[in-house]
Amino acid sequence: MQEDLFGAPPTPPPTHPKPLATASDAVDEDPAAPAAPRRRSGEVRPLPPDEATRALAASLNPRIHLGASTWSYPGWAGIVWDKGPYSDAVLAKNGLTAYAQHPLLRCVGIDRSFYRPLTEAQYARYASQVPDDFRFVVKAPALVTDALVRGEQGQGRQPNTAFLDPVLATQEFIAPALAGLGDKVGALVFQLSPLPFSQLQRLPLVLARLRALLRALPDVRSATPDGVVAVEVRDPEWLSPVMAPLLADVLKETGATYCLGLHAKMPRMAEQLPLLRALWPGPMVCRWNLNPLHGAYGYEDAQRSYEPYDRIHDVDEETRALIVRTVRGVTGAGQNAYVTISNKAEGCAPLSARALAEGLTVAG
Repeated sequence: MQEDLFGAPPTPPPTHPKPLATASDAVDEDPAAPAAPRRRSGEVRPLPPDEATRALAASLNPRIHLGASTWSYPGWAGIVWDKGPYSDAVLAKNGLTAYAQHPLLRCVGIDRSFYRPLTEAQYARYASQVPDDFRFVVKAPALVTDALVRGEQGQGRQPNTAFLDPVLATQEFIAPALAGLGDKVGALVFQLSPLPFSQLQRLPLVLARLRALLRALPDVRSATPDGVVAVEVRDPEWLSPVMAPLLADVLKETGATYCLGLHAKMPRMAEQLPLLRALWPGPMVCRWNLNPLHGAYGYEDAQRSYEPYDRIHDVDEETRALIVRTVRGVTGAGQNAYVTISNKAEGCAPLSARALAEGLTVAG
C-alpha cells in the first residue's frame, strides 16, 4: 500500500461531539405531543435520530462500517437508546435491534464468542435483528487463540493443546459463524492472546502453526460478499523488522488480513500501518480498544474512570486522525473498512464513532 493512498492528514474532528436530541426533549418542547405507547417488558427503544445525524450517515461511503465492540451499556441512554432506564441484562438480550437502528453504527463486535464458542442458532439470532447492510466483527474462541489454559483471574495454568487447531477453529467458529450470520459477516478475528515467554522465543514456529490454521479454514471471502479473516496480535514482537514481513507473507498467502489492534500493549497505530500496507489491496479491520493514557494493564482503570460511558473523557486526537486517514484511503479505493470501538478508548464508543464520522466528512 502506498503512503499517498491515504491522502493528507484530515482536519482533526471536533473534540466535543454534538449532543444528540432525545425523544424526551421533543416531548418537553411540545406539551401537546401524544404520550409514548407503553413499553413492553424487555423492549428496548432506539433514540430517534435527528436530521443532522441522518445527514452525517448519508454522507459516508457505504463501505465504511463504524461501531462499538458490544452494545449492552445503560449509559448510552439518550445517545443510542431512549431514556429507558435499561439494565445491562435487558440490553444484552434485546438491545441489538435498537443499536442497529442508529444511522452511524453500521457494525458491532461480538466478544462473548471469545469466552465460549457460539452456535449457529445464536449467530442467526443476532443476524435476524439487524438490517441487510449491517456487519459483525467476531472474535474467535480463546479455545484456539490462547496458547495457555487460564484460570478465572486470567493466570496461565498449563499449555493449551488446542492452540491454533484448524479443525476446532472451523468447527467451533468459522462454520457456525458463516452459517448463522451469512452475508452479514464482516471480519472473523483470530486475536492471539499474549504468548508465554517460551513461545515468544520461537515465533517462527508459532507462525508456522498459524499458517497451517489459516490455510485449512473455509474460504470466507468466497462464502460472503464482504467477509474476511483477520489476525490480531497482542505481543509487539510480531511487528519486529524480522517477524512483520514473515507475518505479512502468511496473511497474503492465505487471503487473511491484519487487524489493527489499538491497545496499550501494542505500538501505536502508525507503527502497525506498514503491515497493513504490505497486504494492499485489501480491507481494513481495526479494533480501537484502550486509550494509551491508562497503560498496558489499564483496562480496569479506564473502566473506573469512564463508567457509565455516557460522554467522551479523554480524546485521542492522534488515533482519530490516523483512523480517518486510513479509512478514507481504503474505502476510496473500493475496499471495506470495519472499525469497532471500545468505551475504554475515549469514554463512549458511539460518540467516538460520531467523531470519526465527522472527521471523515470534513476530510472528504
